Amino acid sequence: MSLQALKAFESAARRGSFKLAAEELSLTPTAISHHIGNLESRLSVSLFHRQGRRISLTGTGIRLAKATSEGFRKIDSALEEVVKAGNTVRVTTTSSLAAMVLIPSQHDFEQANPDISVEISTGESVDSQSHVIPIRFGDASVVEDSDVVRLESFNVFGAYGMKSPYRGNEPITLFTTEWKNKALPPSPLAEWLEENRLEGANIQLKTFDQELFGIQQAMAGNGLVFCSTTLANKLLKANVLQHFDTQSVASDLCYYVPGKQSFETRSAARFLTWIEDLLNQ
Repeated sequence: MSLQALKAFESAARRGSFKLAAEELSLTPTAISHHIGNLESRLSVSLFHRQGRRISLTGTGIRLAKATSEGFRKIDSALEEVVKAGNTVRVTTTSSLAAMVLIPSQHDFEQANPDISVEISTGESVDSQSHVIPIRFGDASVVEDSDVVRLESFNVFGAYGMKSPYRGNEPITLFTTEWKNKALPPSPLAEWLEENRLEGANIQLKTFDQELFGIQQAMAGNGLVFCSTTLANKLLKANVLQHFDTQSVASDLCYYVPGKQSFETRSAARFLTWIEDLLNQ
């Protein structure tokens, strides 16, 4: 069946006029009549009663008109959804990455890509909705290499301008994180202490279930924070946080996008390239 003939029939049935259908589809009434005549010949049925210039649907025409109207509405709705998905990137990620990295950098992406808007939401579970990019924090040993966006490292940071806390005998308040997801590898604090020869330091640990909260405490000058370098990088560049000549350590954790290669829209591809560059600066 000719799609153009079905469109001509659907429009004429809905408008009740070949002339109005012609205006809607930018065709001539003769062309509309020709398309519908061919459709009736192919189907071996009459779809309209014709009385001069007046038309009305036959019983068969009524059934087909209902089906074609519903079908074209579904197609139009699907096309609108595809177009919207092509112009909008929807991202879901952890609260810490959203607050410390994505939202502060969102304006830069949209300035460089004015044809794409970004919608960011937070949540700890993997979002399986189509057209939603889930950026997750996970165990690098069980994540597909092709899905990894950044392998994570950790260091200790304090408020910019504070003196080194390691030169005196005062106890050091250190904020760290115990993950909500108990399946995740622990943060490598023991390895960091060994790497920086601070195993015997007078450290008082305080824990949160999100890195974001420890970072906020450090920014307020209430102690140091042991956190991922990804979350601290922007604050280091803005002279909000600093480290004290300590060495960062690698971890078994990573940021990743499940099924990263399955996101096929151009806007999603541009966003994924941008986020990899951003997290690996």
